[in-house]
Amino acid sequence: MSDVRKVQVGEVQLAYRVWGEEDAPPAVLLHCLGEDGEDWRGVVGRLAGTHRVFALDQRGHGLSDWPGEYGFERWRDDAIGFLRTLGLEQVTLIGHSLGALTALLLAAECPELVARLVLEEAAPPLPADPPQELPEQPAGPQSFDWRAKIAVVAERNAPDPLWWDALVEITAPTLVIAGGPTSHIPQEHLAEMTDRIPGARLVTVEGAGHLVHEERPGEFLAAVNSFLTPRP
Repeated sequence: MSDVRKVQVGEVQLAYRVWGEEDAPPAVLLHCLGEDGEDWRGVVGRLAGTHRVFALDQRGHGLSDWPGEYGFERWRDDAIGFLRTLGLEQVTLIGHSLGALTALLLAAECPELVARLVLEEAAPPLPADPPQELPEQPAGPQSFDWRAKIAVVAERNAPDPLWWDALVEITAPTLVIAGGPTSHIPQEHLAEMTDRIPGARLVTVEGAGHLVHEERPGEFLAAVNSFLTPRP
């Protein structure tokens, strides 16, 4: 486990973990709803062999602030601020689910910050069909701010149409990783999203479901490493 560091980004203090050599090219990892930077522990060892890896706790999660105000554009702006505050440019940006949608919005908004983009089981910014229902908050303390889930459900049901339009603005080489039909994310939507991002490619890890890097870390890493390794 890496030591947790904190940095002030605008109105929030964000926690993050770092692995790898200081002079290695940067990779930034954005987790899914309800998790934190530790969620990547099963794959970070391999990634840190070639990159300086930063795993962020997004607002409302882990040891970052829980300000009560959430949404994908807030998570995007936090991540942009994080990169700029730490002086990180031309990063390999890897996101899972919530973190993947955050990552693609960032790559469309600030293409100069992203060298390569990996989207694991991103929820494509299309209205959920049928609309998602918000489950009741479980009793007792939670590992993340439940208001973040409320925001995610609302924006999954009615995403900003500009988010779908923004996919064509992504300039970074992009890898979309899908988990196959056992995932709750419609796989045909992932294919449509891949087609919309210029030059993107889609890899499906059959049977992995929504948690590809957790359920099939070897296949996840093989796909990512193949994507990140320059071709002769």
